[in-house]
Amino acid sequence: MKRNWELDELIEHFTLLPNELYLIENKFGETRLGFAALLKFFQYEARFPAQKYDIPKTVLAYIAKQLQLEPQLYSKYDWEGRTIKRHRVQIRDFFGFREATVKDADDMAEWLCEHVLYHDHDAKHIEAYVYNRFRELQIEPPTIDRIERLIRSAIRSYEERFFESIYQKLSSVTLKQLDDLIDSLEDIKEDDAEFSLDAPPINGQITFNDLKSDSGRASVKTIFREFNKLRTIRNIELPDHLFRDIPLKVIKKYRQRTATEDLRELRRHPAPIRYTLLSAFFWLRSEEITDSLVELLIQIIHQIWVRAENKVDKEILNDLRRVGNKYGILFNLARTAIDNPDGVIKDVLYPVVSEQTLKDLVKEFKHTGPAYREKIHTVIRNSYSTHYRRMVPELLNILNFRSNNEVHRPVIRALELIKKYANTGLHYFSLTDDIPIDGVIRSGYKEIIVEKDDKGQDRINRINYEISALQALRDKLRCKEIWVEGSYRYRNPDEDLPQDFEERREENYKALNQPLDAGSFINNIKQELIQGLEKLNSGMPRNEKVNITTKKNGWIGLSPLEPQPEPLNLTKIKSELTRRWPMTNLMDILKEADLRIQFSGQFKTAGVRETIDRYTLQKRLILCLYGLGTNMGLKRISSGDHGETYKDLLYVRRKFINKDNLRNATSEVVNAIFRSKMHNIWGEGTTSCASDSKKFGAWDQNLMTEWHIRYRGRGVMIYWHVEKNSTCIYSQLKSCSSSEVSAMMEGLLRHCTDMKLEKNYVDTHGQSEVAFAFCHLLGFQLMPRLKSIGSQKLYRPEPGMTDAYPNLQPVLTRPINWELIRQQYDQMVKYATALRLGIAETEAIMKRFSRNNQVKHPTYLALQELGKAIKTIFLCEYLNSEEIRREIHEGLNVVENWNSANSFIFCGKGGEIATNRLEDQEMAVLSLHLLQNCLVYINTLMLQNVLSDKKWFNLMAPEDFRAITPLIYTHVNPYGNFNLNMNERLQLEGELLA
Repeated sequence: MKRNWELDELIEHFTLLPNELYLIENKFGETRLGFAALLKFFQYEARFPAQKYDIPKTVLAYIAKQLQLEPQLYSKYDWEGRTIKRHRVQIRDFFGFREATVKDADDMAEWLCEHVLYHDHDAKHIEAYVYNRFRELQIEPPTIDRIERLIRSAIRSYEERFFESIYQKLSSVTLKQLDDLIDSLEDIKEDDAEFSLDAPPINGQITFNDLKSDSGRASVKTIFREFNKLRTIRNIELPDHLFRDIPLKVIKKYRQRTATEDLRELRRHPAPIRYTLLSAFFWLRSEEITDSLVELLIQIIHQIWVRAENKVDKEILNDLRRVGNKYGILFNLARTAIDNPDGVIKDVLYPVVSEQTLKDLVKEFKHTGPAYREKIHTVIRNSYSTHYRRMVPELLNILNFRSNNEVHRPVIRALELIKKYANTGLHYFSLTDDIPIDGVIRSGYKEIIVEKDDKGQDRINRINYEISALQALRDKLRCKEIWVEGSYRYRNPDEDLPQDFEERREENYKALNQPLDAGSFINNIKQELIQGLEKLNSGMPRNEKVNITTKKNGWIGLSPLEPQPEPLNLTKIKSELTRRWPMTNLMDILKEADLRIQFSGQFKTAGVRETIDRYTLQKRLILCLYGLGTNMGLKRISSGDHGETYKDLLYVRRKFINKDNLRNATSEVVNAIFRSKMHNIWGEGTTSCASDSKKFGAWDQNLMTEWHIRYRGRGVMIYWHVEKNSTCIYSQLKSCSSSEVSAMMEGLLRHCTDMKLEKNYVDTHGQSEVAFAFCHLLGFQLMPRLKSIGSQKLYRPEPGMTDAYPNLQPVLTRPINWELIRQQYDQMVKYATALRLGIAETEAIMKRFSRNNQVKHPTYLALQELGKAIKTIFLCEYLNSEEIRREIHEGLNVVENWNSANSFIFCGKGGEIATNRLEDQEMAVLSLHLLQNCLVYINTLMLQNVLSDKKWFNLMAPEDFRAITPLIYTHVNPYGNFNLNMNERLQLEGELLA
């Protein structure tokens, strides 16, 4: 049961009703209070508390107040005697429950196998299913230990059946292929240092680590390496339907288990287990390698184009001298030529315009327009034909491109034509072939690609055509108008949507809290839009901070925010904190957080059993998490005075630390922070967070690392979601060019903490019209700080309102197309449901609604219209209220403060993520997230300890409470020897005095 309860929740769930009061009227004192507490706990949880003090103090106080008793009486209630046993019997009879039997446990295990375990293996989720099922059957569940044994038994039974069913689906040919592959694969022992992606295979043979490794940076060499891996896996001939009905997270569980074992361990498993684990691993690796190949293709095509443009631009800058007053020069030339039609150019024209000026004019013309495009195309052709072209036949043979839209079929036909001619030496396509032009060749390049032969007939050069077809393919892949068979990220976009949407239509609309009728949805927004515009229009004469002018076709002038009063006493509070806990080791902070929260319990083995005792495992986990979160590395941490070797830490890292376990542990810490906060200091719980990204340097022999156009240098982006008191609820590792809008929505939907989000503050890069639309459909309020506020426009609610809102006229534009929203309302809700359910990655779904899509998706156009309306409503509030502008600004400052602490904690190896493996990069980021949240948790307790003293609490002014933050580190030592003593504790006790 949760520990913190609001008054309305207590009234709803723990108010004693007349029939319940009748049941306890013959009981007195501590027996009366104890019975009432057991009764209401059982009514809420459908079970009795495992320990006496599992009932929260706030609940006990509320029940005691109704009975006019002191809550302290509960401590005298006999928890072991006959009285409590009799009370439990009475309560079970009152609610119509009975005790669980051995048969009930067996039936529950069977029910789990049939209805739960096929889609979820998370122990906490299964435990919730078990308790809910017992509640439905009106059976008192057994003890926690028996529940755990029941769940383990059910999972073991399910897996035995699952392994056997997969084994039976595999043909003898596939089994032989798996055996041959595993027997032929070499096995390399890795350490935590990065192995070379360019290292040749042992004896020319592909190794198991090769099949597990990520692809390198975009190059032809990398593409051929991925071809080899994908071809090796496809030769196994796994059935297409093998895992068709199995949820992805279940397959990932077995893939993770396979990846953490070496070949010797895999070969020892019984046949059903061995073949199922290998099949799950190779099934997912096939999808991942296909995704990598598509990413490599997109990046390489982009590289060819960009490098050609840079080369040509460099040549132009070296010899270009721009000519001014071109019209004047041409006028003088024309007039002189007309006046002297029979004159000699050298005698007549050169005195008017010098020969050098005319040469400069010719040179400038050659570097612009068609001549410029032709020069770029020549460079691209040379690069492509001599180096990149050799990858195309292999690419078309191994990847199958598809499209659901006839508009994009010309690109598919062009690829088929290229594949047909791949093994020929012809320079031109046959005139008898049906060669698609429209949709494949860009209009500006037709005159370059379509040539004339000696007879004046059109002919198409193969190399030039291939370049244009690949460029068109890249554009379509990026917005998923063309998809790839066997891929996950670039799969059929129809699979990204819920297939049972129509059957669960009402349920889906209810989950989004949106009306079934499009008319009601539109009317609500229209009314908000009208009210927002009217309020802003009427308030403009009194709004001294906002000025709307006709400059630049309508311009919004916004005065900067006035600085708030400086907090005068926070420095003293921080000094006191430093005096009490001087130079506290960061490792001790991590250890103390775990000893209090026990988040290390979230780290479960990827195997089937744990052979390390929990005390030793907890110690090794703390060392590993510290090494990863500070970027020191496991080898450096193993040199400390703690008795653990590098080999021990490496084993724990491989078997216990993965993405899901880290996210679960972080959620535990975040929820603990929320539970521990004192409202007197930090204020009431918030429903708002701010999100922004930070660039980290990273090794670049991988697909994730990119050059950042704003911050310069190669690296990756980490996108943070931070609530107003500096607790980070979600983090994501992203490439520098990936969509911040997708990352923003991903964090809002997947943070998995107890925090209920309603508002999200972002900067300009985290918002778009589509983002406004989706956030509204999903129930979030997007609140950006717009850098380009001056050029923003407000949309009219209806046509014919040209004279309405006179104070806003310069920035008013066309009316909203409500009819388009009405037509696509169902589709918009369908896509929003897909985002809510997480059927596909948020970024994969958002690719459909990209500006790069030249043929606009109708749902995209409707989302843009909806986004324009919601954004206008927001702008009206934003311009009308300085408080809202300040609220957004303060929220984003919290993220900046969080980013500043990243460098303090992630200090090892110069703050650069020193690995090319995507998994290791994610582990580093998530460990940093966990470690920094542990710092926030301990600092929260420390500050509350200081402010428990009335002297310090009374010193605090309103400005101090406004500015206080638990993300401070002047008292923290992140360096030094890596010592860990599990028996030493930080003294943090103390409560705020009344």
